[in-house]
Amino acid sequence: MPTPPAITIVQPNVDGSLPIPVAAPAAEPSAQALQERAEALQDQVDDLQALLAKPLNEILADREKALEAAAAWDAFGAMWMLSQRAMRRVALDLGGQIGVSEAEVVARAMQYANEVLNGDGVDLGGSIAPAQLAHIARHRPYLRKQFRQG
Repeated sequence: MPTPPAITIVQPNVDGSLPIPVAAPAAEPSAQALQERAEALQDQVDDLQALLAKPLNEILADREKALEAAAAWDAFGAMWMLSQRAMRRVALDLGGQIGVSEAEVVARAMQYANEVLNGDGVDLGGSIAPAQLAHIARHRPYLRKQFRQG
């Protein structure tokens, strides 16, 4: 494997020109490293050969399935975003009716989110199903970044 290039700082010549640095001779990779690299490349070639051995209609069918799945997730994301915005609006309207400010409503929502993320099995009074809690747990590090307070 090639080593990353090193930075060489050269001193200018008396006339102001810069000398051309001479590269140090590259270390030869070991036979073991070359063998491992060859095996890794052969595995990649084998994978590509397996893909290319499929009939074109199978390759395209796999792509179609992937596109359909991506479109379904995109639609789900749009539905989720709309429902979250609508629920936020309802929470703010109801909070306003009882004299709770928008900042207080948001702070309370953040508190609930953090209780779920940091608590042991907190399900907000049964409003989060066990499968949803498991899904949240899988993404806990990312979600903690999103719901941090401060």
